[in-house]
Amino acid sequence: MDRQDTRSKRGLKRLSVVVPIFNEEENIVPLYRELKNVLEALGRGYEIIFLDDGSTDTSNEVLQRLAKDDKEIKVIQFRKNFGQTAAIAAGVEHAQGEIIVTMDGDGQNDPRDIPRLLERLEQGYDVASGWRRNRKDSLLNKRFPSALANKLISLLTGVKLHDYGCTLKAYRKDILKDVRLYGEMHRFIPAYASWVGARITELEVAHHPRQHGRSKYGLSRTTSIILDLITFLFLQRYSTKPIRLFGGVGLLLFCLGVLTGLFVLYRRIIWGGVWISPMILISFFFITMGIMFILLGLIAEIIIRTYHESQKKPIYAIKSTVNLD
Repeated sequence: MDRQDTRSKRGLKRLSVVVPIFNEEENIVPLYRELKNVLEALGRGYEIIFLDDGSTDTSNEVLQRLAKDDKEIKVIQFRKNFGQTAAIAAGVEHAQGEIIVTMDGDGQNDPRDIPRLLERLEQGYDVASGWRRNRKDSLLNKRFPSALANKLISLLTGVKLHDYGCTLKAYRKDILKDVRLYGEMHRFIPAYASWVGARITELEVAHHPRQHGRSKYGLSRTTSIILDLITFLFLQRYSTKPIRLFGGVGLLLFCLGVLTGLFVLYRRIIWGGVWISPMILISFFFITMGIMFILLGLIAEIIIRTYHESQKKPIYAIKSTVNLD
C-alpha cells in the first residue's frame, strides 16, 4: 500500500494549494521548499497548483523544472497576464482537493500558517481567512489604502474582516463551486461565501518582507476595488430582483416629477404667472427618467429570468439534504 492509499485510509481530505505567479522567478523555489516541508508534515494527500499568470521572466521555466521532479506539482500557464482573480479562479476550477488554500507567490505569506487555517476548518468553519496584522509593506502605498478598503468592504457587505486583501485563505471547495470571479473579485470571496451561508473565521498570520522582485500592486488598484465592490453589492442584493433597485429609483424620480409639476400648477393658480418655466422642464425630465428606470428594471428582470432558466441555475444554495435523491 503506497503513501497515498495510507492517507486515504485515514479519511483525511485531499488538499489543494493554489499559488498565482507573476514574474516571481527568484521566489518560486524557496516558496516551494517551505510548502513541501509543511504539506508533507500534515500527513494528508495534497497538490500544489502554480498558476503562471503570463510571466515575462523565467518563472515558467522554473515551474516546469519543479513539476518534472515532483508529480504533486501542477502548472497552469496563461497566454497573457489576466490578473490574480483569473489565476485563482482557474486554480479552484482545476483543484482536486476538498479543501483549497490560496496564497501569494511572492514569499510574503508563510506556509507554516496553513495547518492553523486547516484547524479552523476542522472546527466547523467553511472559510478561514488570514489577517496580516503586522504587515511588512509601505504605509502610504499599501497599508493605509488597504485599511480604508477593508473598513469600507466590511461596512457594506456586513462581513467583518480586518484584511480582505490577504490571499492566504482556506476554503471548503463546495463553498466555491458556484462562485464566478471577475475583475478583482477574489478579495470578496469570503463575502460571497457568507452570501450562501458559510461560516467564516479570521486569524492572524505571519507576513514577511519581500525578498526578491517588486510588488505589482499599489494605489492604482483602489479605483478597481471600489468599482468591484459596487458590482458585488448589486449582485448580492439585486441579482434576482433588479426591479427593486431600478424600479425604486424610477418611482422616486417619477414622484419628484409629479410633485414638481403640481408645484408649478399651484403657483400658477394661486399666485399667477407664466406657464413657461424651468420647473416645467425639470418636472418632465424627472417623470421621463422615472419611466425609463422602471422600464430598465423590467428589462433587467427579463434578462435575469432568462439567465437563470436557460442555465437551470438556482437562486438558492443548499448545504445538505436528507432522503432526497
